[in-house]
Amino acid sequence: MLSKSQISLITSLQHKKFRHQHNLFIVEGHKSVIEFAQSNYNLETVYCTPEFAVKLLNLSNKINFQEISVTDMARISCLKTPPGVLALVNIPVSPVLDYKLLKEKFSLALDGVQDPGNMGTIIRTADWFGIEHLICSEDTVDVYNPKVVQATMGSLSRVQVHYTDLNTTLPASRLEIFGALLNGNNIYNTTFGPEGILIMGNEGNGIRPQTQEVINTGVTIPQAGKAESLNVAMATAIFCSEIKRNTLK
Repeated sequence: MLSKSQISLITSLQHKKFRHQHNLFIVEGHKSVIEFAQSNYNLETVYCTPEFAVKLLNLSNKINFQEISVTDMARISCLKTPPGVLALVNIPVSPVLDYKLLKEKFSLALDGVQDPGNMGTIIRTADWFGIEHLICSEDTVDVYNPKVVQATMGSLSRVQVHYTDLNTTLPASRLEIFGALLNGNNIYNTTFGPEGILIMGNEGNGIRPQTQEVINTGVTIPQAGKAESLNVAMATAIFCSEIKRNTLK
């Protein structure tokens, strides 16, 4: 049975302040916990209901397991339907962005993306297309927000996320900087080449004016219908698909 202090600690991690205070974040779901256990992340404790205890036997014996009741799982879960497995994972020390690691590949940059679902989907999309680095403005939603982590479906364990000042960091990379702009070049007529960085903007305001100043090439997805706009996560997937198609030629 979980103590009140344990429940208080775990539920507090739904808030950014306490995640960084305790250096912990929450991962829920059998598949996602397995993904993090097999990565470079350090799992501090895995809580599971009896139903899932046997399924987790193959995980490292270095992991601290605690079998709890379905009732206790409901108390600590961030989800309406608790998946039966919840892990507390240590937030790693944020590595200094090494520009050499960005060479000969494409990376994504996010300028003020706020919706956790969009952030999580973008990370999962990046993982699908083999994009290893996500460079975020300092006001982009926290990657360790439980809703972000849940939406990544384990992909966060493979994508490096950096928070920085885009206006100074991106030009220092000396790579071609592409930006998603309504008045940009048609992506289907754009040669992306083997390396570069693509900036995606805020859901409502797009890329802020000062960040637009670092863009070398504006690009857009041509509109064929009457929808006012595309969801930023969906637009990112289309851009990533076109960038990957170019590199596979």
